[in-house]
Amino acid sequence: MTAGALPKGYEFHEIEARSTEFWEQHDCFHADTASERPPFSIVIPPPNVTGQLHMGHALNNTLQDILSRYKRLKGFEVLWLPGMDHAGIATQNVVERQLAAEGLSRHDLGRAPFLARVWDWKEKYGGIILNQLKRLGSSCDWKRQRFTMDAGLSRAVRLVFVTLYQEDLIYRGERMINWCPRCMTALANIEVEAEELASKLYHLRYPLEDGSGDLVVATTRPETMLGDSAVAVHPEDPRYRDFIGKTVVLPLVGRRMPVIADPYVDRAFGTGALKITPAHDFNDFEIGRKHQLEFIRVIGEDGTMTAAAGRWAGLDRGECRTRIVDELEQTGFLIKVEDYANRVGHCYRCKSVVEPSLSLQWFIATTPLAEEAMRAVRDGRTRIIPKKWENDYFAWMENVEDWCISRQIWWGHRIPAWYCKGCGRTIVAMEDPERCPDCQGQQLEQDSDVLDTWFSSALWPFSTMGWPGRTRELEKFYPTSVLVTGFDILNFWVARMMMMGLHFMGEVPFRDVYVHALVRDAQGHKMSKSKGNVIDPLVMMDQYGTDALRFTLTAFAAQGRDIKLSEDRIEGYRHFVNKLWNATRLVLMNLDGTEPPRDLPARLDSLPHRWILSRLQRVIGEVDTALDGYFFNQYAQTLYQFIWHEYCDWYLEMIKPDFYGDDPDAKRLARGLAAKVLETVLVMLHPVMPFVTEEIYGKLPHTQGLIMAAGFPVIDSARIDPAAEHDMALIMAVVGAVRNVRGEMDVPPAARVAAVVLCDRPADRDLLLEHSRTIGDLARLSSIQIGARGELAKPKLAAGALADGVEIFVDLEGILDLESETKRLLKEIGKLEKELGSTARKLENAGFLANAPAEVVAKEREKAGRLAEKRDKLTAQLERIRSLGGGAS
Repeated sequence: MTAGALPKGYEFHEIEARSTEFWEQHDCFHADTASERPPFSIVIPPPNVTGQLHMGHALNNTLQDILSRYKRLKGFEVLWLPGMDHAGIATQNVVERQLAAEGLSRHDLGRAPFLARVWDWKEKYGGIILNQLKRLGSSCDWKRQRFTMDAGLSRAVRLVFVTLYQEDLIYRGERMINWCPRCMTALANIEVEAEELASKLYHLRYPLEDGSGDLVVATTRPETMLGDSAVAVHPEDPRYRDFIGKTVVLPLVGRRMPVIADPYVDRAFGTGALKITPAHDFNDFEIGRKHQLEFIRVIGEDGTMTAAAGRWAGLDRGECRTRIVDELEQTGFLIKVEDYANRVGHCYRCKSVVEPSLSLQWFIATTPLAEEAMRAVRDGRTRIIPKKWENDYFAWMENVEDWCISRQIWWGHRIPAWYCKGCGRTIVAMEDPERCPDCQGQQLEQDSDVLDTWFSSALWPFSTMGWPGRTRELEKFYPTSVLVTGFDILNFWVARMMMMGLHFMGEVPFRDVYVHALVRDAQGHKMSKSKGNVIDPLVMMDQYGTDALRFTLTAFAAQGRDIKLSEDRIEGYRHFVNKLWNATRLVLMNLDGTEPPRDLPARLDSLPHRWILSRLQRVIGEVDTALDGYFFNQYAQTLYQFIWHEYCDWYLEMIKPDFYGDDPDAKRLARGLAAKVLETVLVMLHPVMPFVTEEIYGKLPHTQGLIMAAGFPVIDSARIDPAAEHDMALIMAVVGAVRNVRGEMDVPPAARVAAVVLCDRPADRDLLLEHSRTIGDLARLSSIQIGARGELAKPKLAAGALADGVEIFVDLEGILDLESETKRLLKEIGKLEKELGSTARKLENAGFLANAPAEVVAKEREKAGRLAEKRDKLTAQLERIRSLGGGAS
């Protein structure tokens, strides 16, 4: 094998495309249900059919792929099951926008033609993200790809609905729900995102009918007063005790309303008197039911005022607010307006302000289901990692509300409920009924609503494996081993999968839930198109290669800490890929077509060989521990440190004399061991860098087949050598100290210098003497003297350093002109001080801080930090030179 077998540069575009095609054509990731190997299974969090790969997907699927490839190497039968979610509202919105461009609406087409249009769109454009995941290197079982609207999954959805209905856990009722006037559908509470807005608090005067005075109420939504049916005060509020039981007259409308007492009223909010609008506020709804008030719906599904709003009917709710406020002011009913910070609910899909609304919807009674789901986490059947996320899980579960599962759209699983026009019976059934079982009437109308997308997603771990059938997939791979997900859908999805899995399968859906953090920009800001700080993973893969992107995300994927990502970091790990590639070329070149020994001697005399094998065993253990504990960043950083620094920078450099020497046995051993360590490292690196490792592995001697079949390395305890590690640590410390001095003193890289090393410990001194040639080569020394203190004199003009009790003096005579170097450093420091002062003045300018974009201010602060760091470094260097007896000050 020669270096010619490995091109000079790593052409990742060609290699990635070739590997992806090969893996898929040969079903490399297909799970065998008949295998006797232990199972390991993951179901992919199904991306939306409308989705495009973003950095969150890249992180999530990289981590899943690492686990899948790692477990294959460990001898598990791995099922990583891929698929897509039909994404009801999102997909319908996409197709409706297409229709709008044609001057049409879904109602113009009708339900069946519209759904045909959506399916057509799905076949043509949906699922782009799955191909992007393949490009990411995701080792999914692509033959088992699932879609939430597949026939089998749809059958499972229907059975779950029917079963829960029969168990009285699904019901239809009129309740307060969140309504999106843009998407024109109900939303579950969890689908509403609260956003703090600068709002107004309006104080309104409601006169008493008997003319004895007024009650002043405070509201952020004066337009809803048109639906008021009472004013409530706290029963123990002395200010209003005499008002209870009286009647007020609603301004502008003239409606007579009672003044009621209710302990819910917050006496400290506003005036302590609360207008009650039962049809448009969750809390008012409960008060309205309790006191049997009238429910008046004045805001319609499209966000405009209804006929019940009287002369304001047809106005948009925002416009109605403006007009109501104007009229209240003109008629003297508006007392005052205050600025007020208000948390307002927005639709998680379209970001429109949601409308609390009284509506007839379908619900799941989740409290009975939540109890077992909480118990399963408490007793350890499912672990949530990091553990801190258990608090969020329990907080939501303990206060869970009934889940509104009906949506007023067309794309999705239609609710399997029919209404008999003859007798009013509701029929919920697995098969479409032909007649009413009560009156035998045939005038049946199916409910027009569809189920919340999260309903079908909640069944994902078992519906994708063929439930309700008793399949080999379920028998082998359920419960799944781990779910990798973001914290933002812990309650949206994970909690609901726990409920459904336990209820229908009798077992938890996954043993572990690993919750990863967000990928943010370099300043820690959330990525968004509006901020212009989005880093596109596809662009990064094009520029730096997929392995570099995957490794970057993994290296910063610390548990519980968001990732601050920058293109510079991805580029940096591209250099790591190059380093690995070039190290392989060096090893292959020195094999020079010969086959190195496969088996190594039981005892090795060479310190570098003993050391690298010992360190390799430690790394195998550290990698095992990191991946088993989901410490992905530690896994990546352990391998980075070992490959770049220990293997490439130290080991390969130290054995080069053996590569190029005349001793055939030493040469053969060095070649074989370098190849053996490289092969082992590639296997450990494969889960995070699948493409480059697959390519290199196939070029090494003794390797056969694909790297995924190589088997994960096992620690050879006999090769752990603490003495070799200690000895190498000392040599590395001495060389490092010389290199630091060279750097601090700006010694030219090509210049060789003399050094004196003083060491009082005989064993260490003997070690340094034995390896003095190696130390000299690595530190670029012209000569090296090693002795005890008192035996050797330090050079007259020397820079000293201390390393593990050893003193090192580097002779700078003839290398450094102290006077000119002092002047140069003073000039550089002065220049930096001037630039730093200018930056500091800018950052002290209140106008700049107030008006400049946050990104500009952040960059200026970074600049100030860099300048200060450089100045401090040069100042320290100047002090070192002055300590040597340097000149001008």
